[in-house]
Amino acid sequence: MKINLQPNPHPVADDVRDSLMEAPGFGKYYTDNMVVAEWSEADGWQDAQLKAYGPISLDPATAVFHYGQEIFEGLKAYRQPDGGVSLFRPEANGLRFARSAARLALPEMPVDFFVETIETLVKQDRNWVPNNVGESLYIRPFMIATEVGLGVRPSNKATYFLIATPAAAYFNAANAVTVWISTEYVRAAPGGTGEAKCGGNYAASLVAQKQAATQGCDQVVWLDAVERKWVEEMGGMNLYFIKGSGKDAKVITPKLTGTLLPGITRDSILSVAADLGYQVEETMFSVDDWRDGIASGEITEIFACGTAAVISAIGAAKSEFGTWTTGDGTPGPITAEIRKTMLGIQHGTIEDKHGWNKRVF
Repeated sequence: MKINLQPNPHPVADDVRDSLMEAPGFGKYYTDNMVVAEWSEADGWQDAQLKAYGPISLDPATAVFHYGQEIFEGLKAYRQPDGGVSLFRPEANGLRFARSAARLALPEMPVDFFVETIETLVKQDRNWVPNNVGESLYIRPFMIATEVGLGVRPSNKATYFLIATPAAAYFNAANAVTVWISTEYVRAAPGGTGEAKCGGNYAASLVAQKQAATQGCDQVVWLDAVERKWVEEMGGMNLYFIKGSGKDAKVITPKLTGTLLPGITRDSILSVAADLGYQVEETMFSVDDWRDGIASGEITEIFACGTAAVISAIGAAKSEFGTWTTGDGTPGPITAEIRKTMLGIQHGTIEDKHGWNKRVF
């Protein structure tokens, strides 16, 4: 497979683009180009095309509209000290994209081709990569079922798309967020699609997110579907709890059970925290552990992590059981240290001991 280049003949003017990127937000503006590739059961993957970003046209009976066969990924390109650009762990995203595809009965795209499409788009739209630390080019690969027909079965056609948007920080790092622990709704059940990054998981979460907002909270925290006691994840992010302080602290995250998304930032933090000298642990962590740990002072910091936010401190949790404030309700020193280290690795100012950064140019 190859990528045919037909770039946008009318890219955004340099001065207009620079003005937009002064305050990029998240998902407000998009780069000049996108990548599209078609798959069919009869012919497999065809050559991809890089072309002008723009609307797509689909028949009203296209399968994705009716049965939700869709997956996506999220990763970032970061500006480096010498002006170049690197991707952060794109192969890991490619592997997860393939696993999500298998779970949703969509075709698996070879990881090397997945990465090649991303490198091609980033090279073409390199001027859209922000220069400021904490900002990045957020990259969104996604795949949809494109067979036309209403039969309930795996689609025999699919289309892969790749778009990108300059992004500032998802949350203000100086502030801690407040979360609502949902006991009424669940995100995923054993045997479901919790491990897959598919749109249906997020659609099902929105009613709980609205509920969180009515409680004055920024995000919702999910519990397990069976016992409604084990902490799983927050919105579209994984969670970390810190017990103790200083270099004796332990950095804990709920273990993967098949219902949690295996976050790439989550996995990276396990290594980064260990590199910084902290104990790390993946374990089952309950609401009671959370409440009692806050009450005793054993839990000193809590944060969420994901591609969009990188790391965001959690200052307080609300639930039907009461409100629990972590420490003084502001981001703690270990959270700040891990965040600074992660961003330093991604932006190339701290040594990348694990070979995570993939240089694009």
